[in-house]
Amino acid sequence: MESGAAPWAALGRVQTELGARCTGTLIGPRKVLTAAHCLVAPGAERWVRPSSVHFLLGYRQGAWRGEGRASSFVTGPGFDPVSRTPAGADWAILTLAAPLPNDAALPLLGIELLSGTPLMLGGYQQDRPEILLADISCQVLGGAVHDGRPLLIHDCGGTRGTSGGPVLARGSDGAWAVAGVAVAASRARALGLAVPIAALRQASERAGE
Repeated sequence: MESGAAPWAALGRVQTELGARCTGTLIGPRKVLTAAHCLVAPGAERWVRPSSVHFLLGYRQGAWRGEGRASSFVTGPGFDPVSRTPAGADWAILTLAAPLPNDAALPLLGIELLSGTPLMLGGYQQDRPEILLADISCQVLGGAVHDGRPLLIHDCGGTRGTSGGPVLARGSDGAWAVAGVAVAASRARALGLAVPIAALRQASERAGE
């Protein structure tokens, strides 16, 4: 996909100085949405230092439109970096040390998704990590509750590296918005799990934010 065109202009590569690479979405001038397991130090089963996390907005073959270093991050309540579970808490929001262009940011979806709702999923997959790939013709298959936490089931294709990428759906205004955060995919067929945006909102409300 063309990383400078909407809605893909909000996406970028999340990478740590320890070598981990995932996908993230700019949702505000200093806010990046990604998966919590992307922030676990490889082989150490602990969180990386926020300052070691970089977000490269619009990354493509060694170039990018904007770069930010995290000053802090929050993860889904109850997510364990050792077991990397539960899946329903596998989300994180990075706060960048300095703002990036806000005109690229995507809004969070404010409506409930029904089975059959059209979706798109973009990310930096492990087999083509230098460019942004996307499944632009997939859909909601349903929902599930695991360990008391909601999950969105979809049939969007994506390999490792797409973790943290946005599951996109059209809002009531017809514009693309972030409906969920991709956290897992089946190796056998096109079947994936995402944390729905509603779960992030619920966590924020419980925290009094």
